[in-house]
Amino acid sequence: MRAMEMLDLAGWHPIAASSDLPTRHVFHGQLLGREFAVWRADDGFVNVWENRCLHRGVRLSLGLNDGRELRCLYHGWRYSSRSAGCTYIPAHPADAPARTICNRTYDAVEAAGMVWSSVAPEAEFALPEVLAGADPLVLRPVPVNAAPGVALALAEGLLPDARAIGAASVSFAEAGLVVFVQPLDAHRCVLRGVLLAQPDDRMAALRYHDGVLCGLRDRIEASGEVAPPPLEVGFQPVDAALAEMPARARSGPKAELRVQVARKWDAAQDVAGFQLRAVRGVLPAFQPGAHIDVHLPNGMSRQYSITNAPGESDYTIGVKRDAAGRGGSVCLHGDVREGDVLAISAPRNNFPLRRDSEKVLLIAGGIGITPMLAMAQALQVQGIPYALHVFARSEAHVPFADRLAGLAVTRHLGLDAAGTGAVLGDILSGYAFSHHVYVCGPAPMLTATREIAAGAGWPEEAVHFEYFANPEVIDDSTSFEIALARSAMTLQVPAGRSILEVLQENGVDVPSSCEQGACGTCVCGVLEGEPEHQDVYLSAAERAANDQIMTCVSRARSARLVLDI
Repeated sequence: MRAMEMLDLAGWHPIAASSDLPTRHVFHGQLLGREFAVWRADDGFVNVWENRCLHRGVRLSLGLNDGRELRCLYHGWRYSSRSAGCTYIPAHPADAPARTICNRTYDAVEAAGMVWSSVAPEAEFALPEVLAGADPLVLRPVPVNAAPGVALALAEGLLPDARAIGAASVSFAEAGLVVFVQPLDAHRCVLRGVLLAQPDDRMAALRYHDGVLCGLRDRIEASGEVAPPPLEVGFQPVDAALAEMPARARSGPKAELRVQVARKWDAAQDVAGFQLRAVRGVLPAFQPGAHIDVHLPNGMSRQYSITNAPGESDYTIGVKRDAAGRGGSVCLHGDVREGDVLAISAPRNNFPLRRDSEKVLLIAGGIGITPMLAMAQALQVQGIPYALHVFARSEAHVPFADRLAGLAVTRHLGLDAAGTGAVLGDILSGYAFSHHVYVCGPAPMLTATREIAAGAGWPEEAVHFEYFANPEVIDDSTSFEIALARSAMTLQVPAGRSILEVLQENGVDVPSSCEQGACGTCVCGVLEGEPEHQDVYLSAAERAANDQIMTCVSRARSARLVLDI
């Protein structure tokens, strides 16, 4: 019976000692036929993951722990602490990886100098009573080539004064020794010894009890018990398509996650910071430049960039109060309090950071610093050369100034339009191959940056930008026809209605987010006809190609558009 209990997937077992997890190390753990990558993040969180990269199956225990993420050293895929979500795929440096790429995680508890885990726990971890109140000394683990149940039964009979104290442990009362049997597989195990009190002579105690456990191993292996065959463990293959472009959400903004406002504070003058924590589980991994849709108590949905560094588990956003806006920022500033629960979307990234650049310039104006903070912190962790330039009216207007400490940042304060243009000219002079610039801020600043960069020889594909809103006046006075090539439908778009609204009213699922022509979520391919572009997302070259359209604001110059939908 105890042999069967030893192979119970619901049982909790020690899989490593706390000393096996020094800073920036990855430990190779095993339990019931599974291999684990066990590592401690810089914030102290202990991760226990399936020990394989989802790309080619290479062991992640051979990977690099940078304190926030774990990087596979084969092709460089990165996985975030806590969620094990993939945050970067080098083969697609300009794209955000699909958030559905997520390694398998296992529950872990660190207690009594050891890390405990379970394959499929049915109950919360409970520290064995024998360890309660103890000041334990964890001994060197001793591997045994024998079935776990056999090792446990023989240990009880071979150790003097030994007695069973649980399904996976025996106690050697005379010396205050407890031996836990860690089931590696059906035919292999590890003896993990723990002294219940710190000895006076630590080294002598370690040597003595190591001899005791090694002698016990020798007698167990000499017993002649026939070992059963190894456990058969299946692995779910990863769909190759998941390593390509991320799938877009369907039919408008989603709110599949629930978060609690763990903290609200003044991040700068007229800027409120919000720390959002998962109500249950762990929030999905995100990539630098990603944003979330926040659904507000007043019924509105607004998009806010995530500012966090790699590996952080909560989402931090910044909201600038705009009394002349549409009401979203006023609601967050005035109505939302710490402890409130909000509905948000999973992160989406229409402003991804290329991490194959030789140098990156980050230019932020005011609240436009929010996506740049995430980018700067990621570049800092990965050691990619970068420079962050922050433009603001004064030091008091610089959001999240505490996060700028330690970053390669230059502040430009109190400049007028002419002064800003002159500084941008200096920043953008001297383009070199594989340099990229990212800019986010007020619309006039973005326009100026793009024009100055073009004049300085920066190619369009090296200049990346994100508008928070579309400053253009949208002309919706025209009417036209749209044909849906893949849906076999022809629809009329009347004056005063957008293509997106007409599609959704007729049951055609189209992803959308800002619905202002700024985020790029609702882009659709154009097969025939000439679009009238009214967005601020497409570049000049993309507009000239006339092969895509932002369905939320853009219209048709021709009488008819054929859309690839």
